[in-house]
Amino acid sequence: MLRRAFWTLLFVVCLVAPVAMQAQGDYLDVYTVKIRPEKVADFTAIAKKMVDANRRYNGDHWLTQAVVYGEGDTYAFVSLRENYADIDKGSEAFMSALNKAYGKDAADKMLHDWESCLISSRNEFRKRRPDLSRKAPGDMAAYAKLVGGSRVLRTNVVRVRPGHVADFEAMLKDVKVASEQLDNTQPLLISQGVEGTKGTTFYISALRSGLDGFDKNPTIREILGEEGYKKFLQENAESVEGVESMILRFSPELSNPPEEIMAAAPDFWQPKPVVGARTGKPQSVGVKASAEKPKQ
Repeated sequence: MLRRAFWTLLFVVCLVAPVAMQAQGDYLDVYTVKIRPEKVADFTAIAKKMVDANRRYNGDHWLTQAVVYGEGDTYAFVSLRENYADIDKGSEAFMSALNKAYGKDAADKMLHDWESCLISSRNEFRKRRPDLSRKAPGDMAAYAKLVGGSRVLRTNVVRVRPGHVADFEAMLKDVKVASEQLDNTQPLLISQGVEGTKGTTFYISALRSGLDGFDKNPTIREILGEEGYKKFLQENAESVEGVESMILRFSPELSNPPEEIMAAAPDFWQPKPVVGARTGKPQSVGVKASAEKPKQ
């Protein structure tokens, strides 16, 4: 979405984290924006029009998330892509839907108005890393169930020191093996930035049905044991340059999810319009864009 039109215009977070099957899409196409506080209502109204057009005219698909803990008024739009060529396909589908719904002149104005709502934007292309992920869904049905039933996610953005990527990946694999042997660990999905990032960046994300899902999770120390934990701390100190953590909430009214995810929780992903609803700053909603459209 908005990818072609706003290519010159993401945020530091992963929206929907990586999964294990190639058929589900090997990449994440992420467009992140920071909105001017006084323009949030305008931004939301435009985003809803884009969602409506893409739902009606078989356009692109994306999931939108809003930052709850992290930088305010920030929204991420995330789309699954099979390959690089799929970026153009998604952008073309988005613009085609917009033009069919509103006409080219109105669509162009909509994109211009969208840009005027932004303080900044960023596009990233990320490779999903099932080899590093923990208990990742094994097929599209399991993936759709996990994502469709999720309402929030926590993402750690990890920047790795030059020359330490192999060490960092080996550390993640050790944690993966140990944690998958425990019944009380939940999926942890990892992707790696391949375009639009500075240096080597990994995104480690956990999806939950609510914020209470982050309570009482086993710690790294409990997963690895004392000796394994000491080794982890040493390797982490040597390999990691910096970490940023955030929590985001899915915004169904600003998303156009694939059919499989929609079907997993239709009441959530297809919210019915509220008659007479007051407009104003949305509470944890988000939008994503592509270069000519807001992207998933």
